[in-house]
Amino acid sequence: MSAAVAHSAAESMPRSNRMGSRLLIFLSILTVIGVLIGLYLGLIAAGTDIEQGEVQRLFYIHVPSFAGAFVAFSATVVGGIAYLITRKVKWDALALAGVEIGLALAAINLVTGSVWARPIWNTWWNWDPRLTSDAIMILTYAAYLMLRSGIDNVDTRRRFASVYGILAFSTVLITFLIIRIRPDTIHPVVIGPVLTDASMMATQGDFELNATPGVTSAVAFGSAVWSILVPWVLVWWRIRLENVAHRVTAMRVKVMEQ
Repeated sequence: MSAAVAHSAAESMPRSNRMGSRLLIFLSILTVIGVLIGLYLGLIAAGTDIEQGEVQRLFYIHVPSFAGAFVAFSATVVGGIAYLITRKVKWDALALAGVEIGLALAAINLVTGSVWARPIWNTWWNWDPRLTSDAIMILTYAAYLMLRSGIDNVDTRRRFASVYGILAFSTVLITFLIIRIRPDTIHPVVIGPVLTDASMMATQGDFELNATPGVTSAVAFGSAVWSILVPWVLVWWRIRLENVAHRVTAMRVKVMEQ
């Protein structure tokens, strides 16, 4: 009997929803495979960095996780702007999902960076401009969640959160650019030109992508997977959970009104 009910429920589900669910499952499997391949390239296939040794392999997670956070926080900007224009709930759900997924990926970036810094800088943390801006970025988006939980009126909450999510993206841009505009940072520049002036500190802890076999391909592949598949699949799952929560709330209100 339960199998018949399940079959009936599946048949009653709109065709577009069934196709969307299948696509999401396919992309989820593809994401897991991509992450595993990226870990293999970074942790096994790539050579050991001459200067830093095995600890440099953390960068195959550290760099891609920031790329994923960047994309997720960008989704929050898109969702916030679209909600302010259309007032459609689906865009607010996208903005919220972007913040939550972006925070998780940014936390991975911060933790792996701290673990890397211990043997390289002989400290878990210092107030380097890049590290400080990264921490400020995370706290800014954590405040976004606090803002949402502190406003009871739904419409007001969504409007305020949309504006806040758009403005908060400035911390992401600062974190990304600060190692190129602040000469006193000791954070390595993994991609792009680095400072070579002996009076500058920006090359401390650096590694050359082309110096070690397999480094370039591992960083590129990992960044592609973590910026194209990981954030969007997680955001999609989070939106589905938010939609379920909305339906449960609506059912609860309907029951209480009866």
